[in-house]
Amino acid sequence: MNKCEQLYEGKAKKVFATEDPEYVIVSYKDDATAFDGLKKGTISGKGVVNNRMSNYLMKLLEKQGVPTHYVEELSDRETVVRKVSIVPLEVIIRNVSAGSFAKRYGVEEGIVFAEPTIEFSYKNDDLHDPLLNSYHAVALGLATREEIENIKNMAFKINSVLKEYFKSLKVTLVDFKLEFGKLSDGTIVLADEISPDTCRFWDSETNEKLDKDRFRRDLGGVEDAYEEMMKRVFK
Repeated sequence: MNKCEQLYEGKAKKVFATEDPEYVIVSYKDDATAFDGLKKGTISGKGVVNNRMSNYLMKLLEKQGVPTHYVEELSDRETVVRKVSIVPLEVIIRNVSAGSFAKRYGVEEGIVFAEPTIEFSYKNDDLHDPLLNSYHAVALGLATREEIENIKNMAFKINSVLKEYFKSLKVTLVDFKLEFGKLSDGTIVLADEISPDTCRFWDSETNEKLDKDRFRRDLGGVEDAYEEMMKRVFK
């Protein structure tokens, strides 16, 4: 499948058309941003890690019955995916308190929840992705109630599969962000990526952070953390 004109460039990826309108090619960049783009930088090799790890995890989820946009990995940085219209909801699943959750509710990081939580935010950079509930999402026409239920069920299933998988790698899946898209026939599938950019990964023995928090919080060792996750997934 051949790369045609560029359709879009975001913070972490470029998207190109192909000769088939049902498919696009995603190219992963090394650019890194945090805090709504206020902090910018480069994480060397990040694009390769995020592309290959996302593809591996999407294939793992497909085997467990979760539909995704993944089609074929073309190279270390480029992948063919099915073209989707993104549902403008960011879906956040949390297994352990961390990040904005800990800050918002004034609790310490590291509290393991009795059951996972889910929250939605409106995918809108100008508004800084505000939190919303399912009633707001329906009122704003972002998704129907049926679509939201479908997304919730898929998100919790993804969490169950990934939590067990990462546990086997001695990694705690603390929390993660998902995005879903609609195919041309309206089917909802998992889209975007699953990577150290979109997940919080802690070493299950030391609680060492193995994700983008090292960049956000100026902890150093960012590239090493991404490489470590890559090693564990592809051991």
